[in-house]
Amino acid sequence: MLRAIIFDFDGVITDSEILHLRAFNRVLAQYGVEISTRDYYKEYLGCTDVDCFKLLAKKGLLKIDMPVATRSHRGEQGIESLIEQKNHVFEELAKTDGRIIEGVRDCLNMLKDNSIPMAICSGALLAEIELVLEQARLRGFFDVIVSAEQMTRGKPYPDGFILALRKLNQGRQSPIEANQCIAIEDSHWGLQAAKAAGMHTVAVTNSYDAEQLAMAEKIVVHLDELTINDLQQLCA
Repeated sequence: MLRAIIFDFDGVITDSEILHLRAFNRVLAQYGVEISTRDYYKEYLGCTDVDCFKLLAKKGLLKIDMPVATRSHRGEQGIESLIEQKNHVFEELAKTDGRIIEGVRDCLNMLKDNSIPMAICSGALLAEIELVLEQARLRGFFDVIVSAEQMTRGKPYPDGFILALRKLNQGRQSPIEANQCIAIEDSHWGLQAAKAAGMHTVAVTNSYDAEQLAMAEKIVVHLDELTINDLQQLCA
């Protein structure tokens, strides 16, 4: 029985992955670093901002000292500063270049008409998510938003999906079970996380080809291809 849908955000609701890449590169330019589009989609797309900067530092591309037990936390403080800069740049880009992906609004309306609770589980920052949703007048569709700040481990770990379901269940007399929930994702990191949380999966080919999303139970090009019967059958 279908009782809830949890959406990824970037690459599922909004076409903002390229905006994140542009924001990263604008901040990284001061260090002489640039992430190529190919590398971003191959290695960094599933990362939170923190994990992305840490991965760059680990590879030796970003010269920020990472903290150890015997050293100060300059590395963490440096990354916090970079995240603030990146968030500011992203907000400016989102105001001018952000857009909602084709088919999303129709899908959300269909779910609302069928009284299906909806949540977002994303590695993006809450301010970024709220900004895009408010501008597109979509905020009212979502009962719960789990963002990067609320997760100690990002995808492919299931923590975010587990937290989103826990929040959806607050105040419910009959809790929603994980196998009554569908996660909609655009990356293999997200699909891995949803499966590890015990949820059903739908993939949308906004960021990767269908072949790279083969672990999903259902794959679509646009979300408005989905019917309520399609979704209910996944949870049957």
